Amino acid sequence: MKKAIIIIAVISLTTAIVFTILYSINKNVLFLSLTLTFFTTAYHFWMRLIVGYTFNILMKNKADYTKNWYQIHNWEEKLYNILKVKKWKKYMPTFSPDLFDIKKHSLDEIAQAMCQSELVHETIIVLSFLPIILSIWFGDLPIFLITSIIGALIDLSFVILQRYNRPRIIKLIKK
Repeated sequence: MKKAIIIIAVISLTTAIVFTILYSINKNVLFLSLTLTFFTTAYHFWMRLIVGYTFNILMKNKADYTKNWYQIHNWEEKLYNILKVKKWKKYMPTFSPDLFDIKKHSLDEIAQAMCQSELVHETIIVLSFLPIILSIWFGDLPIFLITSIIGALIDLSFVILQRYNRPRIIKLIKK
C-alpha cells in the first residue's frame, strides 16, 4: 500500500509537470484540464503522505486513547451497525500494517497507533477541501468539489474503521 501511494504521488506530479510544460507551449485547453487534474491528484496523494509522516514525527504513535476526543459515542455504534462496518472492514488497506501487528506491538501500543491514525485521517478530511480554492482562478468548481468530497469520504471510512475497532482493543487491554 505504502509503495503504491508513493508511486502514484510521483507519477501524478511528474505528469502534471509535463502537461504544464505542454500547456505553456501550446495553450490547448485540454492540456490545462489535464494539468489541473494531475496536480489535484498529486496534491491529494502528497498531502496524505506529508500529513501521515508529520504526525509520525510529532506523535510517534503515542496518543492517549483515554482522552475525550477518542471516546466512542452511543450513536456511533448504531451508525456502524447501519453502515455494516464489520462486513467491509477486512477489505480496507493499511498504510503501515506493522503498526497494528499484535506479534510486534502490545495492545496498548496498537490502541495508541489507532488514535494517531484517526487524527491523520481527520486532518486529511479537512485538507481534502483546499483544492476548491483553485476554482476561484480556474473555474470548474464542480470538479474540485467532487474530487474533494470523494477524497474526504475515503478518509472518513478510515476514521470510521479506527473508531469501530479501537473499543474492541481497549476492552482487551482492560481484561
